[in-house]
Amino acid sequence: MTKEPLLGKTLPELTDIIKSLGLPTFTAKQICEWLYHKKVTQIDNMTNLSLKSRALLNESYEIGNIAPASLQKSKDGTVKYLFETRKNQFIETVFIPEKERATLCVSSQVGCKMNCLFCMTGKMGFNGHLTANEIINQIQFVPQNDELTNLVFMGMGEPLDNPEEVFKVLDILTQPWGYGWSPKRITVSTIGAKKGLERFLEESSCHLAVSLHSPFPSERLTIMPVEKAFPSRDLIELLKNYDFSKQRRLSFEYIMFKGLNDSPIHAKELVKILKGLDCRVNLIRFHAIPNIPLQTSDNQTMDDFKDYLNKHGLTTTIRSSRGEDIFAACGMLSSTKTKKETDILE
Repeated sequence: MTKEPLLGKTLPELTDIIKSLGLPTFTAKQICEWLYHKKVTQIDNMTNLSLKSRALLNESYEIGNIAPASLQKSKDGTVKYLFETRKNQFIETVFIPEKERATLCVSSQVGCKMNCLFCMTGKMGFNGHLTANEIINQIQFVPQNDELTNLVFMGMGEPLDNPEEVFKVLDILTQPWGYGWSPKRITVSTIGAKKGLERFLEESSCHLAVSLHSPFPSERLTIMPVEKAFPSRDLIELLKNYDFSKQRRLSFEYIMFKGLNDSPIHAKELVKILKGLDCRVNLIRFHAIPNIPLQTSDNQTMDDFKDYLNKHGLTTTIRSSRGEDIFAACGMLSSTKTKKETDILE
């Protein structure tokens, strides 16, 4: 019989489980402490639970932890991990060390529905949502777990297309019974999936990063088919209804493509459409992927673009490229591994 994982359960979910087993309600908080603070890998290690409680839990449940199947290390120190899901599929997770930060980039889906032209994950197609267990497992069982200062939902998939599971994870990360992190340590990236985004804006204080990549809707549509379902102008108008001047930060991700979206006209239009929003812009180099005839903008063009935006009131930076040599950089995550292939890697 397949056992249900406890890792990835929220306190209310654990409370329901405990009640169904006829155990004292306070046991749920004890389990949270073992799962998210002490990070046990066996129910039997929860030593302040009675032997009876542990036996009852062991009948139908397990911790549900899965170690990385393999890893690749970049020359710049970035590490890409391959994790197997409970359905024998594979996802990628990236650890990015810096002088004063240690960031983990996690996946929320196997593949992606959005099919952005410039993204390898989109070329995989969509193969399923990750559960809260499979998302938390990426965080808890990378070797650098205790070093992490920041977490970004910028790996495989569209996080706000999987809102139920992603919001459970955000609770586990930020609630005192979970990791107890400040929401300022977490950024959720989105193409603008409306239903999930509206819920995020109402319920979460985590940072938000919006994939824009062109200020012109017709041009954005050529590289991001989701422009048809989630128009960027509607998205921007929605964001103007919320306050980003305090704890929560809003940023726009802008991959720069040579001769496509990197002209002074594009910079001018960005200033125009983002006027009135308390936000910043992250310029990103395009990382070449197979069979896609796009090129990245040159350094001078990117610097000029950045300077124009900054001079016109849009705080703008150029994101450092990390892990490109191991296909771990922005837009390069993809997993077509099988169980057999992974066994060979090990």
